[in-house]
Amino acid sequence: MAARVGSSPSALRSPAQIPLRPRADEPIAEGVTTGRLPLTNVQPSVPGGFPPKAFVGEVVPFSVVSFREGHDIIGVHLRLTAPDGAESLHRLAPRQDGTDTWAAEIALDAQGSWTYRFEAFSDDFATWAHAAELKVAAGVDIPVMAALGAEILQRAAAERDRPAAERKRLTAAAASLATGDAATTSALSTDADLARAFADRPVTTLRSATPDHRIVVDRTAAGVASWYEFFPRSEGAKRLKDGTVKSGTFRSATKRLPGVAAMGFDVLYLVPIHPIGTTNRKGRNNTLTTEPGDPGSPYAIGAAEGGHDAIYPELGTAADFRAFVRAAKKEGLEVALDLALQASPDHPWVSAHPEWFTTLPDGTIAYAENPPKKYQDIYPLNFDNDPAGIYAEMLRIVQHWVAQGVKIFRVDNPHTKPLQFWEWLIATVNAQDPDVIFLAEAFTRPAVMRALAAVGFQQSYSYFTWRNTKAELEEFLTSVSHETSDYMRPNLFVNTHDILTEYLQFGGRAAYRVRACIAATAAPLWGVYAGYELLENVARPGSEENIDNEKYEFKFRDWDGAEARGESLAPLLRRLNEIRRQHPALRQLRNFDVHWSDDDHVLVYSKHLDAAFTGTGSPDTLIVVANVDPHSVRETTVHLDTSRWGVPLGEQFEVEDLLTGAVWTWSDHNYVRLDAFAEPVHILKVRHRP
Repeated sequence: MAARVGSSPSALRSPAQIPLRPRADEPIAEGVTTGRLPLTNVQPSVPGGFPPKAFVGEVVPFSVVSFREGHDIIGVHLRLTAPDGAESLHRLAPRQDGTDTWAAEIALDAQGSWTYRFEAFSDDFATWAHAAELKVAAGVDIPVMAALGAEILQRAAAERDRPAAERKRLTAAAASLATGDAATTSALSTDADLARAFADRPVTTLRSATPDHRIVVDRTAAGVASWYEFFPRSEGAKRLKDGTVKSGTFRSATKRLPGVAAMGFDVLYLVPIHPIGTTNRKGRNNTLTTEPGDPGSPYAIGAAEGGHDAIYPELGTAADFRAFVRAAKKEGLEVALDLALQASPDHPWVSAHPEWFTTLPDGTIAYAENPPKKYQDIYPLNFDNDPAGIYAEMLRIVQHWVAQGVKIFRVDNPHTKPLQFWEWLIATVNAQDPDVIFLAEAFTRPAVMRALAAVGFQQSYSYFTWRNTKAELEEFLTSVSHETSDYMRPNLFVNTHDILTEYLQFGGRAAYRVRACIAATAAPLWGVYAGYELLENVARPGSEENIDNEKYEFKFRDWDGAEARGESLAPLLRRLNEIRRQHPALRQLRNFDVHWSDDDHVLVYSKHLDAAFTGTGSPDTLIVVANVDPHSVRETTVHLDTSRWGVPLGEQFEVEDLLTGAVWTWSDHNYVRLDAFAEPVHILKVRHRP
């Protein structure tokens, strides 16, 4: 496989992949005190020793700290082995920050398990050339330097893996140094062609290497996707004359697929589609009283019709579901299914496997709670009484749905199940089918969220929904883009069926626009829950969730009418997804950079991708400037570090607003006016000179 190499603002430009040389029998450096040339702080890495993650096409920053005593020059290679066993060698560049860090960015282009190791070596030619240049200029030890250079050139000429023409030239150059004169020594020590030849195939006397490390590369959808969530029972639901509602079905929900696809989404996430229990069934707004026709929560899984491997009869049959999956695929949508490992009191597991639940001293089974919320219609699972049995059943459930065409699972509350279970389940499933993706819906403590990602979850919900101020967003987006990006991929959902933040409740249309623009541009994974485009922002009093929550009732929405009246945000969502498809910089996570403004409510960041990775031959740079106060007009100056995309400070360049089409001439300091009620966000494309 061909791995592509580029540059980053923090490293010198790396050369292309260099000729492969065989592994030498050198000592393996495990730490600072072992190996002749120390190699430490290997990146990427994951706490706990788990393999880091990437996705096909992701630009991964590889780096290591390496140095030697004295002033002799060293070099560092990165040796990559692709899943098919093909090896490639890459010369790393030293960062110019005094940290002895060597780095390169590599785009890994094949799914599977890769290995990488760093190899440090004494760069004998570079050391000689540097010393010879200084000594010739000073008129010191010129014959000695000529003799030392001749010896290095002769050694290089004897290496059989060098091209014949190069070996011939090296032999001639070595002979020319026999005169020991200053002019020849100076010319060869500064010869650019010789320097390039030795950069590709260095002459070394000292070597060290790290052990092989593993990095798992998932399919691209694990790292780049636009998600849309809906309840299939609401799509095509009809209110009857007696006031009850006839549920929508997979067949009626199919009619909504073109509308979702037209907005540019590529993953359609369905809440649980299984039979719903009747015992303790919840009524509207999570009340304990149900009215005739109340459908109940789809998370109260299990009834006489079956459990997690069954389909709620009102939605249709297994054949109807498979037809829905096929219809979605034709529209460019991949179906994701909610995996909620819990049971209603009516689930077949309750009678067949009572040991899978927690029995209280009074003989009742404990129901789920998330204070102050109570879920009397749901029994949590207990993984400790029969781990072998419950593990096997959960694996069977996942395998069943994979066989129905589902390759993406949004996992409900994974932090309420044992971490070792998820490590086992995901590894087992991915060993059978590496295309299966798991999204962790875990709004919990940072250590738990990160641990779930480290043990295998390919995607993670995050704190994004509650990070709304400029300072909060700068800290959060920097953290997920750089601190945890080796293993945790945030999916920036703007809302969910359970989350309607105060920012959205009280921010009006501007808040909805701002949040969508930031989510769609700050990370390559983002998502919305149906109704976002209709600005459904009325909360149940005292809560952060929609009133008349769809989890407990049917929703009737006029998608086409709202768009025809200009009330829908569907055109904005469509445009954001178009921009994402057109700009490869937005399909990367680790390239997020904060810039500055003089206003505490104006967020500024950029996403840059070097030309080596865009596939167009040109770099791709976008600047996002957002007024995060949805109630005001903000005028301020933004300050950019334009060197991050190769433009010298002070130099002018053109930007085009991809939302409005306006074009401006900018530099590193620019006036902006952002009206929350008209134009709260700029998404600016930098027009690079050819």
